[in-house]
Amino acid sequence: MSTSPAPATEKRTANPRLRAMLEGPIVPTLLRLGWPNVLMMLAQSTTGLIETWFLAKLGTEVLAGVAVVVPVLMLMQNMSQGAMGGGISSAVARTLGAGRTAEANQLVLHAVVLNAGLGVVFSILLLWFGPQLYRALGADGAALDAALSYSNVIFGGIVLLWLMNAFASVIRGTGNMLVPGAVICGGALVLIPISPCLIFGIGPFPELGVAGGGWALLVYYGVGTVILGWYCLSGKNAARLVLGRLRLGLMRGILLVGGLASFNSVLTNAIIALTTALVGSYAGTAALAGYGTAVRLEYFLLPIAFGLGAPMVAMVGSNIGAGQRERALHIALVGGAMAFLLTEAVGIAAAVWPYAWLRLFGVDESMLNTGAAYLRIVGPFYGFFGLGFSLYFASQGAGRLKWPLLAGLLRLLVCAGAGGLVLSLTGSMSAFFSTLAIAMCLYGIIIVWAVASGSWFGRRQLRKPILSGSVG
Repeated sequence: MSTSPAPATEKRTANPRLRAMLEGPIVPTLLRLGWPNVLMMLAQSTTGLIETWFLAKLGTEVLAGVAVVVPVLMLMQNMSQGAMGGGISSAVARTLGAGRTAEANQLVLHAVVLNAGLGVVFSILLLWFGPQLYRALGADGAALDAALSYSNVIFGGIVLLWLMNAFASVIRGTGNMLVPGAVICGGALVLIPISPCLIFGIGPFPELGVAGGGWALLVYYGVGTVILGWYCLSGKNAARLVLGRLRLGLMRGILLVGGLASFNSVLTNAIIALTTALVGSYAGTAALAGYGTAVRLEYFLLPIAFGLGAPMVAMVGSNIGAGQRERALHIALVGGAMAFLLTEAVGIAAAVWPYAWLRLFGVDESMLNTGAAYLRIVGPFYGFFGLGFSLYFASQGAGRLKWPLLAGLLRLLVCAGAGGLVLSLTGSMSAFFSTLAIAMCLYGIIIVWAVASGSWFGRRQLRKPILSGSVG
């Protein structure tokens, strides 16, 4: 039973979205909150794939160059939206769940300042160290030139992505998934026609080549930032942007979750970046393009995992804030099972029909063979990625990220360490891809075991109170 004072209980009850997260049936509530996020992430993934399709028309070298930039861009996306964004959503949800509306309002400014600062830092780092990074990932010659042309534009304005996701995460933390989903989907509809216009110089637009794809993305991020920022400033959101003094305690509440979660994003994208480099070094540019294209389907799983994961952050966080721990744990396990089924279906389809995906981006025989081998071996295990990734989001809501981080680290060690050893000893891409599949299984199994065994609260302390914002 909650020990919160009556005024806090009344504030929670007066918010219909919060009441649904605290009292509504779990599966229907997850589905209702999840579909705007799935649609939003599908729109983001689809625009990225469509842009890759346009850029593929510029040649295999350009496709290879873009392949080494995409993991870094996805790292920024995952960190700003899934990691720091999850920390923001978790802090807002737990605060609202405890009935502290004024504190939730103050969190909005802290979220914006944190994400803007991180966006500026990463912009400087990636502009400065980009050439060395892309060489290390296997790009050289024309592929490196294409990578830099694309990268310098995007990362010169990457702060816009961080700001857009700060506002979106605040809104999602209140249980409102529809507004961020509608804004980002609407922006995707604008991005799709702008991208080819800037790449190929259609109509009044200049022909910018691969850099045009980067400029189109910046337009997308900028428009999304303005609209979502206005929504938080206008008072329409349950947590409103208000000016005031920055407080270390509120910053720490976001960073305790978001900062640690950022390591998970680094691990996830490092896996793709390092395995891409291994493929490029052992099999050449065409195979690099094939693997880079095939592994992008793994990013296509993110709409499903995040679509359910973002509501799980809000639902788990608000229930923990309200003292309803058993319900929070039940939400996590139900959501994880749903994510497993959906992502497994995608993986099996990719394994059965790999060329339906790969031929969208090229016809080079070596590229197709490498990509098809990856999808046939790893695709049937995509469900474990969806399971683990969705429970990682639930763990953000609980403020407990130790096991998701350990599982992600183990996956990295198996993929890059054991995988690299297998590749050096056998020279077999099939053996290498089998190692990646094993790592994906371990990732999902470890996280679901940890959550189901009660690691969030301690096996014998499920009913005892925990400190809001603690991370273990």
